Amino acid sequence: MGWKSFIGFLFLIVCISSVSAQEIGTLKVTKDPQIDSLIAKRLTLSKDNRSGSSIEVSGFRVQIFSGLERQQAYAEHTKFKVRFPAYKIYISYVQPNYRVRVGDFRTRLEAEKFMNELKRYYSSMFIFSEMIILQ
Repeated sequence: MGWKSFIGFLFLIVCISSVSAQEIGTLKVTKDPQIDSLIAKRLTLSKDNRSGSSIEVSGFRVQIFSGLERQQAYAEHTKFKVRFPAYKIYISYVQPNYRVRVGDFRTRLEAEKFMNELKRYYSSMFIFSEMIILQ
């Protein structure tokens, strides 16, 4: 065995021993409470000061209705508004269907949590990624 082969062999042994010496552990993530206040401050600063309008960002909404009947879409709108007055409702028409989508969620997880609350009222729901309005 030549010196180059011997050095290569030693290098390989050192690399293998250092990899095997690593431990598999758990990772704990702790969020600083100031993060939420910084996000709120960022949203406040992002608003257009002249008109007070909100900004649009990529987010998620839950679709609670899709159908051909306009009256049925508005009936679902009214029912939802009575049950959940704090959430925004959006009705759109994409031929041939009317769609009722609710909420302005920043993350898919937030939309899924809200969808779990809606399960007792709506049997068929979907989460859609679209531009949402931050207030």
